[in-house]
Amino acid sequence: MRNASLSKLAYVLALIGGIILLIQGILSLIGMAVSFPVIYASPLGHFGYFAIITIILGIVAIYGSKRLKDLMWAVVLLIVGFVAGGLGGLLVLLGAICALILHFI
Repeated sequence: MRNASLSKLAYVLALIGGIILLIQGILSLIGMAVSFPVIYASPLGHFGYFAIITIILGIVAIYGSKRLKDLMWAVVLLIVGFVAGGLGGLLVLLGAICALILHFI
């Protein structure tokens, strides 16, 4: 029973984080200033490249959230969460950590 609830928690965290990353990337791409806490400041953000990368990472997080039971996807989402940063990246990172804990228990 606990494994099912931890699995559901990992799925929900990664899914919500991916959706936030996708929305943040789209809003940044169309020029709205959205200020989420970011781990680092990217010089590419001024040219729109960071917004495109954020959209791609959000799509990967949404797609991978359904496949968190696989160890490979948990590691991929761990890397996505670390690279993306911000609130969405943090949620993806926490979801991947929950999936890794579930995998190794």
